[in-house]
Amino acid sequence: MDTERADRQLRLIAETVQVAGAHQIEVWLRGGWAMDFFLGEITRDHEDIDWFAWTDDAGALAEGLLPRGHQPVPGPPPDLQLDFAKDGLDSSFTLLDRDTGGRVVVAGGPWAGAPWPEGMLDAGPGRLGGVRCAIVSPQAQIEIKRMMPIWDPSRRRRTKDVEDIARLEAALRTRGNRSE
Repeated sequence: MDTERADRQLRLIAETVQVAGAHQIEVWLRGGWAMDFFLGEITRDHEDIDWFAWTDDAGALAEGLLPRGHQPVPGPPPDLQLDFAKDGLDSSFTLLDRDTGGRVVVAGGPWAGAPWPEGMLDAGPGRLGGVRCAIVSPQAQIEIKRMMPIWDPSRRRRTKDVEDIARLEAALRTRGNRSE
């Protein structure tokens, strides 16, 4: 594992949490880093840092990150996702919205209005070292990792997703057994 890169990514996560808090913006880690914050340990190398944020906060989020050296990176439609790079590290903010029934949905792009898993944002914070951050629930992480190749057939199932699912399911079983 590239511990130097992981340490730099962890510092970038802490910075993003600080910026979001200063601007009263809610952000949630998703993907591999959300898993690691749930487990309380770094389990593998991470290509990037994946986040969720509300679409209404996208402008304020960008305004908070740009002065700190985050550079916009072209990518998916800007109503779906904002991508930034800083010091050779990538962060992606997938944008969320709510439908008329109050469900959390995809904010834009070709899947606009499609619902995300129920309870996805209800996990509360995870912790890794001295950094505390809101995370996507482990149950939603499992569902997203299982369903992504079905929702979007152009995205193949990745070995790291299979391994992440196994780690999360094992942790949920262990934690469930402790509370019985």
